Parts: sequence; structure tokens; C-alpha cells
Amino acid sequence: MPIPAIRVTQANSVPIRSDGDYVLYWMIANRRLRWNFALDQAICRAKELGKPLLIFEPLRVRYRWASDRLHRFIIEGMRDHVAELDGHRVGYYPYVEPRPGVGTPLLATLARRSCLVVSDEYPGFFLPTMIDAVKDRLPARLELVDAATVMPLRMADRTFTVAHSYRRWMQKNILDVILDTPAAQPLSRLRLPEFPGVDRRVLKRWPVADPAALLASDGLAKLAIDHGVTAAEEHPGGPREAERRLKRFVGERLSAYGDDRNHPDRRATSGLSPYLHFGHLSSHQVVDAIFRRQDWTPDRTGPVNGKNHGFWNLDEPAEAFLDQLLTWREIGFNMAWRNPDDYDRYESLPEWALKTLDRHRRDRREAIYSLDQLERAETGDEIWNAAQRELSTTGVMHNYLRMLWGKLILGWSESPERALEVMVELNNKYALDGRDPNSYSGIFWTLGRYDRAWGPTRPVFGNVRYMTSDSTRRKLKLKGYLAKFGAGAGE
Repeated sequence: MPIPAIRVTQANSVPIRSDGDYVLYWMIANRRLRWNFALDQAICRAKELGKPLLIFEPLRVRYRWASDRLHRFIIEGMRDHVAELDGHRVGYYPYVEPRPGVGTPLLATLARRSCLVVSDEYPGFFLPTMIDAVKDRLPARLELVDAATVMPLRMADRTFTVAHSYRRWMQKNILDVILDTPAAQPLSRLRLPEFPGVDRRVLKRWPVADPAALLASDGLAKLAIDHGVTAAEEHPGGPREAERRLKRFVGERLSAYGDDRNHPDRRATSGLSPYLHFGHLSSHQVVDAIFRRQDWTPDRTGPVNGKNHGFWNLDEPAEAFLDQLLTWREIGFNMAWRNPDDYDRYESLPEWALKTLDRHRRDRREAIYSLDQLERAETGDEIWNAAQRELSTTGVMHNYLRMLWGKLILGWSESPERALEVMVELNNKYALDGRDPNSYSGIFWTLGRYDRAWGPTRPVFGNVRYMTSDSTRRKLKLKGYLAKFGAGAGE
């Protein structure tokens, strides 16, 4: 069935060529073969035209913060796709660029023989810039598909500045879209002409990636990426791992999420954000898994009130998690989509936050640490150092401690602008879920976005919400966490 029209955009003026050899799906953000509106659109077009389908999944080296950690996570997804599509009539072409710029002509080369190109619309990092650079130079129509969020990006008519107003809008409109889900298994029993293969001359110039070889011990060594940021062994990538973690969370951990998610020792968080970021998991699939577990039906919804509980009429842990997924994650996409030029800039903070931070920019700091000191976790704060070690070694950071991490960086930086630079650098370099609209929401929240002015007025922070390690230590269960990530851990 055709996907909702609000999710599809024609990005250039090239007509569809019915005499092309295949439909090309350029997979760049929603890196999955299930629960993916973009793949559904490509399949729909291939059926309309009676043509084969080729899925092209490239990975370039010329992106900021490119590293073994990020590359490996994506390539582990490619490995899953190779296995799932083995012997399938749909073509799959994974490509890993060996050196900057080598793979640049490949998209246009594949597009020349296509009927049209379908790709992912993603409002963050370098992807919008890349789309803008190629759309009018492609020798084929380019259709972009919005598949990263449950609420369509174009549905909101304004930028939301507080969670309550976004939540109320979402509650008012979500029943109109919640049942329009991507196909759970779009390739199952799919009847399309068999893809005949990519031209040998193309393959000779741009060889198909071998995920197994690239994932071997020295497989990434020759790539022009940062080898100092090592793979996150505790958090392997790929749709298979994403679905395994989703099943475990919903089946085993969700019931404790409401009470225990803020306590690092209790490991009650979902751990799904890296998989959502890289598109190995769909937010629609997560919602569906929770609804099935709780036997939810649309007639169970409560009144629209903008509150973070009571609307879905599920148990408290499920409501709390859905609020994180459908409000806090998607309000960040709303900001990035509607404000592409400045959502990641200091000047985008609310006026009250800019004023109070400016008023206190010359306040005395209890300490100022350099980026190098922070990166090496060399501060006088045990909890902050442990959080930074977790980030740098595993690629993730506990959700509550990430808030404290950002607040303390603000207090230790010579200016709020510098604090933002440091947070972005450390988060985007090390976090598997960095470079994402949702992670920018978290960083900017520490500076006042989506928040309100708080009293009393404090040095450096002014009226921006204040957090301390002392209060964190009193409130949270941290003994096991500090034993694992504290100074000397593992020695």
C-alpha cells in the first residue's frame, strides 16, 4: 500500500523514467529492512513500474568524528543485511569508501540506470547538506521519505519550545497517524523482477563491501578514520541486535523503568538510543512492541491534557517510556527539522537563558578544565569522571548522569559558548547516539532549552537549572557504577 503522502517529498524536478533498469533505494539514515517507510516507498515504486529493486547502502569516510566505533556499528548492520538478503531477488550493494572522495561518483553512476532514487529524509548532522549538494545534479528523480519519527515531520506547524506544548499537540494528533505503520516485513513474499546485478565495470571501480573482512581485527586499519575511538564491544550494532535488545527491554526491564531508570546500578534503561540513531531500529516498532505487550487499543486513550501520564492508559513504566520516545525524542526532531540553520547553535537558546547566562559569564568558576582534561576524565569530581569514562570506553552514558555531565561542564568552562563546544565535541566523538537531534536536545537542555528559569540565582548558571554531584550521590544508587567506571576500575 502507498505510504502516507505527508512523508514523501520530491526533491528535484527530474521525471520518473519508466525505461530505467531498476528502482534505487539510497539507504543513508534508516539502515534497516523492516519497519521502514523509505523501503516501503521504494518497493511501492518498483511494483508500479514492474522493475527490480536495488538497495544501495554506502558509508563514507569524510564525515566529522568518523571513527572505528561509528564505522563498526554501521558495518555490523551491513552484515545483518547481507545475511537477510542472501538469495533474495532484491539487490543489495553495501559500499565502504576506502579514502575520502573515492565513492562520490558512485551514487550518480547507479542513478543513471535507475527509474528513480528513493532516500531517507533526516534532519540532522551532514545528511541535509549532502542531499542539497546532490539533488539537482542527480540524473534521476529523487524522492525523500520521512521515516525517523512516529509523528510526521511536516505535520507540526510550529517549533515547540517546551515539552508540555509538544506533548499536548502530539496527543491531539497522534491517533490520526499511529495506525499508519511501516510494513513489519516488507520483503517477505515480495514479488518483483529479480535484480540482475550491478555492472561489472562499476564493481571493479567500487568493490562491494565485505562486512566480515571489515569487522576482522584489523579490517578498519587502512581507512582514513579515527582509530583512537575504538569499537564499543558492549554495544554491537545492527538490526538483529536492536531487535534482541528491544525484546529484552519490553519483556524484562520495562516493568522497572518507572522507578529504576535514574539509578545507574539498576540498569533499567532501554539502551535503544544508538539503534534508533543509526536507523537499525524504528520508533514505530518500539511503540508496537509496547502496545502489544500491554494489549493497547485506540479506544483506551484518555483526555488530551499535555501530561506525561494518563493519556495512553497503560501502566506507569510504559507511559514513562513512551513519553521519552514520543515527546522528548521527537521534540528534538521538530527543532532540527524546522530550524536547520541554527538548532545546533548557541544563539538558538531561549531568550531568558541567553540573558541569564550572559549576565553571569564573568562569574568566578570553582575550576576551569581544558577539553583534553575533560576528555581524559581528569577533574576533581569522581562521578563526572566515571560518566566520562563510561562514554569514552563504551559509547554510551547513563541518561541521568548525562544531564549532570553537561551541567558540570557549564560550571567548569570559561564561557557558556565554550561549554557548548566541549559538550558537542565529546558527545559527538564518543557517543553512539551522538550527532542526533535527540542528543542535541539533551545538550541544549543543560543550557536552558525546553526548560524554564529557576531560582535562586546562582553563580555561572544564573537562573538555568542547577545540578550537583553531591545531590546526585544522595539520590542515586551508584556503588556498582563507580566500581566499574571510577578511578582505577579494572586494574
